[in-house]
Amino acid sequence: MPGAPTLGVDLGGTNLRIAVVDVDGRVLGEERAPCPATGWRGIVDAIAALVETLRVAFPDVAALGVGVAALVDQGGNARYAPNIPGLIDAPLRAALADALGLPAVVDNDANAAAWGEACHGAARGVEHALVVTLGTGVGGGIIAGGRVYRGAHGFAAEIGHWPFERDGARCACGEPGHWEASASGPALGRRGREAAAAGAAPELLRRVGGDAGAITAPDVATAARAGDDDALAVIGAYATDVALGLAGLVNILDPELVVVSGGLVELGDLLLGPLRQAFVGHVEGAAYRPPVAIVPAVLGDLAGVIGAAALARDAVT
Repeated sequence: MPGAPTLGVDLGGTNLRIAVVDVDGRVLGEERAPCPATGWRGIVDAIAALVETLRVAFPDVAALGVGVAALVDQGGNARYAPNIPGLIDAPLRAALADALGLPAVVDNDANAAAWGEACHGAARGVEHALVVTLGTGVGGGIIAGGRVYRGAHGFAAEIGHWPFERDGARCACGEPGHWEASASGPALGRRGREAAAAGAAPELLRRVGGDAGAITAPDVATAARAGDDDALAVIGAYATDVALGLAGLVNILDPELVVVSGGLVELGDLLLGPLRQAFVGHVEGAAYRPPVAIVPAVLGDLAGVIGAAALARDAVT
């Protein structure tokens, strides 16, 4: 039905969130639950139960879109999800379409969030954009020619897992030197711990009661907002690692715009200022090409459900 709302699902390792979203990207209704640890069939059952609850108030929903923290192939099968037990070679799209009697689309969660920003957020109207999420890990979505770029098998834009530093810190996936190990939220916390242990961040150390090993990214952020110069220096060093990775991706992809999302974006110019400054110095021929703006995302934690619902809308229009 033209103009009918669609359902967007954001499925992560901890939480399951479902929203009814209209054609303008407005969330009309929402349900949440813990992500089941009972394998993919239990996840399908949990999604179906929440959808049926929402359909009582919104019986005209036209389709379902799912963004899941997994490698998702072109057929909507979740091949591998390191943080969701039992989600291996899971036929999510087919199972959900069958359970709900609705057209269904399943994609990677970062792709869904990127599409949300492209349709209703910071990248609206932009044909070529890179959307990067700095959180527990580093997620990415590529908008190319006004569409999500998924690669040959659906696995493109795993930007956190390209080798960034040969002998660098170990990534959560187990490999050393991935960009995620330098650019994620935990990486900022690690830099803070290292600075405090080396005697370079006494105020930051004081804030955690003298235990350098207890410092987290939020501790660094809080100290930086309070004007602590040492914490600001830690953020500056972290921002340089983020900027180096972004410059490399820009050199490869040539986007018009980079959108940065995730909890660390709440630091605003405390992070984006040094990030932009370091970035320009590492883009090839920066003085001879159009500038690539780095902007904060605008949809926040709704990007996943809004983007998944937009993918579902695309599938039925």
